[in-house]
Amino acid sequence: MPVSFASPHFELSEESLDEQTHLIAVRGEVHVSTAPEFSERLNDAIAKGKTGVVIDMTNVEFIDSTGLSVLLNALRRVTRQQGALALAVSNPTVLRLFEITRLDSTFDIAPTRQDAIDRVQRNGVSSDGAP
Repeated sequence: MPVSFASPHFELSEESLDEQTHLIAVRGEVHVSTAPEFSERLNDAIAKGKTGVVIDMTNVEFIDSTGLSVLLNALRRVTRQQGALALAVSNPTVLRLFEITRLDSTFDIAPTRQDAIDRVQRNGVSSDGAP
């Protein structure tokens, strides 16, 4: 009997919270087959001049090294613009991956979407470039 694999569950929604802050909510699995769309949407938000990026990953069940690479690239791009990026992560398995890879000290990780939004808006940059 042939084995068939269902396509991975992946959903992404976006919302502009204010002139500087963009929210991206991801649900499902972030890995090699879903990362290109995730990367494209993140890059589009950053290219539009958003200096505060919140990535709600509270409904992410799995992320692999490709997904982590997308997040690192987004962090680098936001940091270059003197912006802030925060992740909302509540799944213990996903949190453990950040700990194992020691990326928990690289990313600003909050337990809820609202906490991540508060961190970005508190650490954000005003429109004149002053912190």
